[in-house]
Amino acid sequence: MLDIKFLRENPDMVRENIKKKFQDSKLPLVDEVIALDKRNREIKTEVESLRAERNKASKQIGALMAQGKRDEAEEIKRRISESGSKIDSLSAEEKEVGEKITDIMMRIPNIIDPSVPVGKNDEENVEVQRYGEPVVPDFEIPYHAEILEKLDGLDLDSARRVAGNGFYYLTGDIAQLHSAVLAYARDFMIQRGFEYCIPPFMIRSNVVAGVMSFAEMDAMMYKIEGEDLYLIGTSEHSMIGRYIDTIIPEKELPKTLTSYSPCFRKEKGAHGIEERGIYRIHQFEKQEMIVICKPEESMMWFDKLWQNTVDLFRSLDIPVRTLECCSGDLADLKVKSVDVEAWSPRQKKYFEVGSCSNLGDAQARRLKIRVDGENGKYLAHTLNNTVVAPPRMLIALIENNLNADGSVNIPEVLRPYMLGKSIIK
Repeated sequence: MLDIKFLRENPDMVRENIKKKFQDSKLPLVDEVIALDKRNREIKTEVESLRAERNKASKQIGALMAQGKRDEAEEIKRRISESGSKIDSLSAEEKEVGEKITDIMMRIPNIIDPSVPVGKNDEENVEVQRYGEPVVPDFEIPYHAEILEKLDGLDLDSARRVAGNGFYYLTGDIAQLHSAVLAYARDFMIQRGFEYCIPPFMIRSNVVAGVMSFAEMDAMMYKIEGEDLYLIGTSEHSMIGRYIDTIIPEKELPKTLTSYSPCFRKEKGAHGIEERGIYRIHQFEKQEMIVICKPEESMMWFDKLWQNTVDLFRSLDIPVRTLECCSGDLADLKVKSVDVEAWSPRQKKYFEVGSCSNLGDAQARRLKIRVDGENGKYLAHTLNNTVVAPPRMLIALIENNLNADGSVNIPEVLRPYMLGKSIIK
């Protein structure tokens, strides 16, 4: 969410930013909020003036009564009463106008970084760099669900009977591999200086509204019926929410955190064959990284975060590439975002396995996360990035380590988490 003062002083910049995100339907919101802001400030001025007059008049009453001028004193009391009614009416209007301003400001997108390429959707994202040499074996690679089922590692039919589409059972060596990936990712991030955390898996609505846009909330979040609680779609939500309405001493920054959680998502809409199996699901587990830092350090941390994911995948010998997300592909709170994609030998192309985002002070403004610095208090910057998100990450791992006989090699760094096992047959 933008600062209302920034919008008031830079309306053309805000309009241009909306156009870059191809959200022209939101352009009228700028004029609407400017008019409401003007009215809000007029109300505040009038209320302050009325209160000053009332205080002055109240002091006159005692003097008039002492002089025996009861009629004049009663007239002033009547005017004070009328003034009080006027103040109450204006205060009610001020609250209503303030709520309208907040609602509109929550829908106006954050200002994107100048380096973000302009484009309508994810098809116009820009490849930045490739890491590792993509390999296509000389044998056919089956669909990932078939590979896992032949290894007795996946049971989709039972999951459908128990929970419906979008759920799964992982079993045996594959379930162990799934846990090994998460444990390795946890240790990888701890060794890079990040503090490990397991957060709440449910959050209240005020936290949801603080960490994401309304459109994202509707598309992603599961609501707990009868309670003010939502299942988290990613641990970033509860990790950032941990600092709601707090003041962090500047000396404690940056806060570098890595968190584990299950994730729950609606995943609305129909999906093609490539997004079935365990690619696009309602429930999965993820290791995340989160940073809360000074504004001047956020871009430096942004580059460090996505590099961590690249380094982790390369330690598993999985080729990856980075994509700069274009303006139209950025969620409203994001300033800049880079996707990490892993190589799929079966599809002969890359697919998304993680996303790194710099949200500037948008989440901090909504959640009132402030920093106590040498020159006063200011809003922190927040960033997040996927370390690994199996079981989707398992697709890249299995395809890139599949043998012609259907067995799967286990990368060396994962073997200590697999009780020394080097291959799944």
